[in-house]
Amino acid sequence: MAKPKAKTAKKTATKTGRKPASKGGSLAAQAYEQIKEKILTLHFLPGQYLNEGALCAMLAAGRTPVHQALQRLELEGLVEIMPRKGVIVQPDSISEIVKILDSRVTVEAELARNAAERATPEDAEVLKVLARQGYGNGQPTDVDTFTTGDRAFHEKFAAMAGNPVLSDFARTLHERSIRYWYLHLWQTMDTKATICQHMTIAEMIAKRDGEGAAKAVRDHIENLRERLLKAQSVTKRGVLPRR
Repeated sequence: MAKPKAKTAKKTATKTGRKPASKGGSLAAQAYEQIKEKILTLHFLPGQYLNEGALCAMLAAGRTPVHQALQRLELEGLVEIMPRKGVIVQPDSISEIVKILDSRVTVEAELARNAAERATPEDAEVLKVLARQGYGNGQPTDVDTFTTGDRAFHEKFAAMAGNPVLSDFARTLHERSIRYWYLHLWQTMDTKATICQHMTIAEMIAKRDGEGAAKAVRDHIENLRERLLKAQSVTKRGVLPRR
């Protein structure tokens, strides 16, 4: 499978599971969503310098909302604002992404436990559907399709937990992980394994088994961590891993 190409913000916002900001939203929020999607889907590459004036022209937005959007993205660790130099897209290192995945294990396991305690039959059924759908129905697929399904599933059980603060933190961590799908893990996407792991999480939540759900999430993210390290090891040797 060829490495995915960068796409426009409007298209990638849909393909990666995030809706474009509504017209009723603030201009800063709209700019934030558009710039973030370009970063997550590699339209803006790690280490690339961004110019606020060029961003204003690209987004047809004023300097104030663009500057506010960049400040928010800096807080989330996606960019660094450098006085008198511009804005640089943060180039996450392997050690950094491993820390992010380790944090996701803790945060999302707790969300899954809480989701199991609060799950209604209706929500549990929706979660099972999200676990089965997407990902090219278990066949090799493109990274956009994969990330759409993955984001929808994780956002659903996070919402079921009933803790908006923790859910928002989990979303930020998950979005930081997405760039590594585009950078490296598209080489080793395993749609069948992902569906199986997501189904196990969904079933534990449906059974209201909090500890089982937390363990299933830990296993799922730790498997992702192992694949990341494997992909990095193989890439260093100059050989792509077999899917």
